[in-house]
Amino acid sequence: MKVLITGGAGFIGSHLSDRLIDTGHHVTAVDDLSTGRLDNIAHLEGSGAFQFVQESIMHEGVMDRLVSECDVIYHLASAVGVELIVSRPVEVIERCVLGTEIVLRTAHRYRKKVLITSTSEIYGKGTRVPFSEDDDRLLGPTTKSRWSYSCAKAIDEFLALAYQKERHLPIVIVRLFNTVGPRQTGHYGMVVPRFVQQALAGAPLTVYGDGQQQRCFGYVGDVVGALVALMAHPEAVGRVFNIGSTEEVSILELARRVIALTGSRSTIQTIPYAVAYEAGFEDMARRIPDLSRIEGLIDYKPLVRLDEIILRIADHFRGARTAVEAGA
Repeated sequence: MKVLITGGAGFIGSHLSDRLIDTGHHVTAVDDLSTGRLDNIAHLEGSGAFQFVQESIMHEGVMDRLVSECDVIYHLASAVGVELIVSRPVEVIERCVLGTEIVLRTAHRYRKKVLITSTSEIYGKGTRVPFSEDDDRLLGPTTKSRWSYSCAKAIDEFLALAYQKERHLPIVIVRLFNTVGPRQTGHYGMVVPRFVQQALAGAPLTVYGDGQQQRCFGYVGDVVGALVALMAHPEAVGRVFNIGSTEEVSILELARRVIALTGSRSTIQTIPYAVAYEAGFEDMARRIPDLSRIEGLIDYKPLVRLDEIILRIADHFRGARTAVEAGA
C-alpha cells in the first residue's frame, strides 16, 4: 500500500515508517519539523519506498495532494510533551483541532481510512485505574493550561467518531500511554530520555514534584506493531483503543533505575512543579491503561520491559555521541 504518515519525522512516526517499509509498503512522511527531526529518518533517505515532504498539515493544498495519492493515513502529527503544552498553548490547540479537521475532511473527500493517535491525557485527573476506554473523564479548570491538550485531543476524537457515524469514514482511534524508545529526545518534558541523558552526563536527574506519581512506559516497537495491526483489522473501525504497558513505576523509582542501569554516579534532584512548569500546575497520581480491549482484538502484549527499554535508550544515546565525536 501507499501510506501517508503525518508527523512522520517524529519519534513514533519514524519507527512506524521503518515497520511499514520492512513489510513492503511505500511511505510518504509529512512533517513541518517543529518537533520532528531529520535525524530520525536520515537512514531512509534514498530508499525507493520512502518520501519525505517538509510541510505543515495545516497547508490544505499540500494535504489534498498527499491524501489523494495514498491508500491509508496514520495521523500522528500533534504537540508533544507537557512543557510544550504549557509554554505554547495556542499552537497546541490549533495544531490538534484544526490540523485533525483538515486531515479528516481531506480523507473523507478521497475515502481514505484514517488512524488517529490520541493520548492518555484524555483521562485527565481520573482516579479509577486502570483507565478503560469508556470511562468518564475528570479535568481541571480551563484556567489551567495543562488540560487544554486533553480537551483538544478529545475534540479530535469526537470529530473522528462523528465522521465515522455521519459520513461513514473508516477511522480508528488509539490512546497512547507514554511511548518511549530510541530516537526520543528529552525535550518538552519527556522523562525517560531526559533521565538517561542526565545520567550519562553525570548530571543530577531532575524529578518534578515529589516523584511519587506513577506511570507505565510502552516500548515504541510494541506500539507501532499495534498501530499496524489495528489499521489492518476490519473490526477496529469506529473504535477507541488504549496502547501501552501495565508495568507501573513511580518517577522517583524510575530515576533510581536509570542511575543503576547506566552505572551513573548522578544524584536525584526534586524540582517543584511551579518551577518546572508554571504556578498551580496539576498532575495525575497514576496513569495505567486497561488493555483488555486491544488484547481481545489483536492479542496485543507489550513485550519489552522497562529495564530493557532504559538500556536500549542508553545505547542509542551512547551511539549518537560516539558518531558525533568521530565526525569531529
